[in-house]
Amino acid sequence: MSQIQVIPVAGRIGAEIRGVKLSADLPHEVAEAIRDAWRKYKVIFFRDQGHLDNPGQEALATLFGQGVAHPTVPVAADSQFILELDSHRGGRANSWHTDVTFDVAYPKASILRAITVPGAGGDTVWANTATAYDDLPPTLKAIAEKLWAIHTNDYDYASFYQAPDDPQRNGYREVFRRTVYETRHPVVHVHPETGERNLLLGHFIKRFEGLNASDSAQLFSVLQSHVIRLENTVRWRWQAGDVAIWDNRATQHYAINDYGDAHRVMRRVTVDGDVPVSIDGELSRSLSVKPRNAEAANGAAVELSVAA
Repeated sequence: MSQIQVIPVAGRIGAEIRGVKLSADLPHEVAEAIRDAWRKYKVIFFRDQGHLDNPGQEALATLFGQGVAHPTVPVAADSQFILELDSHRGGRANSWHTDVTFDVAYPKASILRAITVPGAGGDTVWANTATAYDDLPPTLKAIAEKLWAIHTNDYDYASFYQAPDDPQRNGYREVFRRTVYETRHPVVHVHPETGERNLLLGHFIKRFEGLNASDSAQLFSVLQSHVIRLENTVRWRWQAGDVAIWDNRATQHYAINDYGDAHRVMRRVTVDGDVPVSIDGELSRSLSVKPRNAEAANGAAVELSVAA
């Protein structure tokens, strides 16, 4: 244990852990120290983990639970549940989100490994959704605690992506939406391990229950602005071989698409999560799961990857 260093990166979120060579076979006390830091700092970073391959990254998920595949996008070749995020195959994102919240039991953790990084740009930013809740004015907090939102993977990608007419991007969109999910989540949920209250927002929200699209958009903008305030965030400059592990129940993140034609390849593993619970003890629930144009989506699936 003496060789492990936990070094905070920002004031409210994020820590770099040094002195650890990641694997699924870490001593119990080391694994527990990593999990403790993950819960406390929400996202933890490891440099110089180039020894990890796809099986090693998948095995690493067992430190946090059971690895799971993305519900709509095919996994990387020769893997069980790795998602390859290749910028040359549509794997770019530039919007704030929590991974896969359109599913009722969305992932508890995500593990992202840097394979190829641009010479400049391509950073990722995370936001702490617990401190965002804590900082809400009392009136907004009372509103948020009563709100429920409908999350879906069928939303307007053109409002988030810089080049919506790009064939790769359009193909990605069709693969991502080949099965359409709609799920009802509380806007404020109770973290099952820390007991903290977190805001559950991000770009998968379609609308708030009981509000029309216009009112939903305006209220979403107000609440989301509290999540992404700079004091709630940490920004990571990637190097090849880096690994980031974040608590997907207590964060949002944003992969910055500022690197032009440079190549960026990341590989992500997610860990199965629990159904969120509101502050009143009510569980999230799935509203619908409907196939779209499966034939068209399957034809594009081989070459595409989901955005980080």
